[in-house]
Parts: sequence; C-alpha cells; structure tokens
Amino acid sequence: MLLIVGTVRLPPEKLAEARPVMERMIMGSRAEFGCVEYSYAEDVLIPGRIHVKEIWRDQASLDAHFSSDHIKAWRAAWPTLGITDRNLVVYEIGTPRAT
Repeated sequence: MLLIVGTVRLPPEKLAEARPVMERMIMGSRAEFGCVEYSYAEDVLIPGRIHVKEIWRDQASLDAHFSSDHIKAWRAAWPTLGITDRNLVVYEIGTPRAT
C-alpha cells in the first residue's frame, strides 16, 4: 500500500471558491478502484494550508489516479485558486494494525 501525506497552500480568501473544486477531487478519487482513503483538511492554526492524506492499494492504482479526469480538472484550477507550496510525499507501507 502507498500512503501520501503533505500539504498545499492557497490564499485564505480563496477557500470558499476552492471547497467545491476540492470536493469534486475528493469524491472522484474516493470512487477510484484502489483508493483506500482520500481526504483534505484545513489547518487549524495556519489559514490556507490544506493537509492531504491518501492511501492507495498499489502503484497501478495511483498511476491510474494521476491520469484521471478529476485530477486534471483539479490541477487546471490551481492557477485560479492560487494553489502553491505543494509538498506531498509517498511512503510504501505494510499491513495496517490497530494501536
């Protein structure tokens, strides 16, 4: 499995405009084969910073995600929304276990 975590930034005044665009991205991603989890969360302390968390079954699923129409639409919206400082890291993870 693959875990992707990180952040993106946008001007805080663009959050209302960005929410429906992010919702389409999240819902489209969650519907993809191989998507285990996909979420965005606003940082409580830093306005305009969005935390990203994704879990994918395997590299093939992630590769398919990168060529999906909803990710193309999301990336096309970045200039209008002022998305900057994209900082995402992919980790290979083993079998999850309860803590």
